[in-house]
Amino acid sequence: MDKITNASIGSVWQEARRENIFPSGREANEYGVVAVGGKLTPLWVLNAYSKGIFPWPLDLSEDADEKVLGWFCPDPRAVLIPAQLHIPRRLKRKIRSGRFRVSSDQAFEAVISECSGPRVIEGELETGTWITSEMKSVYVELHEKGIAHSIEVWRDDTLVGGLYGIAVGSIFCGESMFHHVSDASRVALCVLVQHLELWGFAMLDVQQATPHCSALGAVDIPRADYLDVLKTGLEAPAIFGVVGGLDKEQ
Repeated sequence: MDKITNASIGSVWQEARRENIFPSGREANEYGVVAVGGKLTPLWVLNAYSKGIFPWPLDLSEDADEKVLGWFCPDPRAVLIPAQLHIPRRLKRKIRSGRFRVSSDQAFEAVISECSGPRVIEGELETGTWITSEMKSVYVELHEKGIAHSIEVWRDDTLVGGLYGIAVGSIFCGESMFHHVSDASRVALCVLVQHLELWGFAMLDVQQATPHCSALGAVDIPRADYLDVLKTGLEAPAIFGVVGGLDKEQ
């Protein structure tokens, strides 16, 4: 594997942004759809993200590998501003207890594999997933290029939670998370957001608001505002660093 540097990451983004694959995310229809179909490749994915667009398979079924690929830029967009992160008192105590160890980019493939498996969502087992085998391969390749990142939460030497996403300019686009132990995914999210603030990221993109993220401070912003932040950040990108734990209280 070639050595990852800021210059090599910048070169990958420059190549992707030169391509005329997608229109601006401002062209999305009333449902937030910009396009349907196309290719799921690193080049297409990066060109999409550079315009505020993310891939999401349509017509979900039990067979994750037989879905129609959609490209979305919703309005409004749910984001979490790092300075507005709210960590509930009970979760703070759990983080400080030392029960969990948090790392970054130590087990990306394991994290995305866990995110693609069956999960309990609001008390019900979800067996279908939007993370296809093809999508996993693309994001693993982007990780190898230094663009996709993971946060891992460990109990002793066991992976019990985590999340992954893509650093796009000054925005970190969160894709999915998982947990096998209560609150492990929320620990991953909180630690990530605190480090995003330290590294100079403007926001965490969570795409669509959920009670889980809203409780931590996520809010909806107009699509136009999101795209303005994206444009500025792509010209002066923040650098994803190394996560070592919870550095400060909120």
